[in-house]
Amino acid sequence: MNTPSERDIYKALYTLIIITTFIRIFIASTLEFSVDEVYYWTYALYPDLSHFDHPPMVGFVIQLFSLNLLFDGELAIRLGAIVFSVINTYTIFSIGKYIKNSLTGLYAAFLLNASVYCSVLAGNFIIPDTPQLLFWLLSLKFLLKSLPETRRTKRVRVQFLLGCFFAGFAVLSKYHGVFIWAGIGLFVLFYNRSWLTSATFYTGGLISASFGIPIILWNIQNNWISFNFHGDRVANEMSLRPDYLFTELIGQIAYNNPINYVFIILALIALFGKKLSVGTVYQKILILNSLPIWIVFTSFSLFRQTLPHWTGPAFTPLILIAAVYMYDKISVTKSQKESVIFPGMVKSSVYLMYTLLAAAWLLINFYPGTFGKKEVISKYGDTDFTLDMYGWDQIKAGFEDILNKDIRQSKMPPDAAIISPKYFPGTEIDYYIARPLNKKVLQYGTLSNIHKYAWINKARGDLQVGDDAYMISTSNWYKNPFDYYSNNFQKIIPSDTIQVHRSGKLAYLAFIYQLKGYKGNMPDPFMN
Repeated sequence: MNTPSERDIYKALYTLIIITTFIRIFIASTLEFSVDEVYYWTYALYPDLSHFDHPPMVGFVIQLFSLNLLFDGELAIRLGAIVFSVINTYTIFSIGKYIKNSLTGLYAAFLLNASVYCSVLAGNFIIPDTPQLLFWLLSLKFLLKSLPETRRTKRVRVQFLLGCFFAGFAVLSKYHGVFIWAGIGLFVLFYNRSWLTSATFYTGGLISASFGIPIILWNIQNNWISFNFHGDRVANEMSLRPDYLFTELIGQIAYNNPINYVFIILALIALFGKKLSVGTVYQKILILNSLPIWIVFTSFSLFRQTLPHWTGPAFTPLILIAAVYMYDKISVTKSQKESVIFPGMVKSSVYLMYTLLAAAWLLINFYPGTFGKKEVISKYGDTDFTLDMYGWDQIKAGFEDILNKDIRQSKMPPDAAIISPKYFPGTEIDYYIARPLNKKVLQYGTLSNIHKYAWINKARGDLQVGDDAYMISTSNWYKNPFDYYSNNFQKIIPSDTIQVHRSGKLAYLAFIYQLKGYKGNMPDPFMN
């Protein structure tokens, strides 16, 4: 193989970082928030030691990069993801360089940016996986440098403690971070028990555990509500469902890029066939960093519905194994310098990823109307996933006109709140409509439907007896106010309808309701 110079490799790395960063800035600036993203905006709006469904880190990241929401547009709130993606790319490059060489690191960087999970979900959007991926990679980097060692030099001890430090941050980002310690424990138990006699090992455990203190304190204050919620998610369905497993596996393939997935499978075959040219000890650490979380959540999918991104971190160390496999394959061919830096195997994965990303962006912003349901007006646009991130500016403009008209005609009071029975799309209503119009959003429903709004309602001041309120129900997520609130208000009046168009054609509708005379009998979400 005509091995390129270090200068050429670093030039390719920096070019990758620059191009992907500009793409992420463009995407972050031109797409509305997804349902999940805008929900995590409330973590920054109402920061706490922890939250109902996730630890607090994603909210802290939003606060940091938006200057505590001084800048609260999509780009500012997503800025942490963009910055972290730069760090992630360089980190996985440095890991690949450490376990093999710079070219392997470059391939790993390309594959990371070709992964839908790593590059878009956790790399462009702002969700708990965003900081988790950063800290998972940083932890892995230092664990690879320290766990294999049997001599506890100062350097080794510091590197191990840094690995534990970042593992703690991963836990503070998402509960899944505990699986890093599953990998540490298995490696130490089976391959390097000398760590069990080291005080550094237990100190590292205490460091990681200390990051769970705010989560524990919050849960003590709230009757362990987060753990009960997630426990119910795992245990409430235990009948065997092979279709759920199939859906989970298809999701894993899609989220990690089908071409990446094929290379990972081929790399694992080579690894278990002892045909992968990377140190055995590194292979063990990478596999054990991946296997526990993958086994647990893939096994869950045999009994209940899971989400493919739950196993996302499992594929990050596997990307490094795939990068070694690529290097091995290319090293036995006679290639020119340019094709070695960006070989066909890498190109295919990268091109697929960004072709799909461009297609998704075009669909979201420019598909004429909707490819969702059209038969029933109240469900118009339902099942069209592209509408989740489109049209809120039109609804805001239409609702502002309705609001001003109602106030002029004394139909509704100026301070009437907007209520919603679910956090989706209730939080989008909060961000895109209530925030710019200086309105208050309250959500009333079961705790599993309104999540953090059970606490936000108290912070904002609940409805008082006699209050009037609005409800906005979009046809792609339609919720009938009569089904939710007919016993809580004296009267519910269908008020107006806003049409949302895309490329000149009807995409979906927003139905505006006036809810008159609150009776003061909304059920307590903590009692449901």
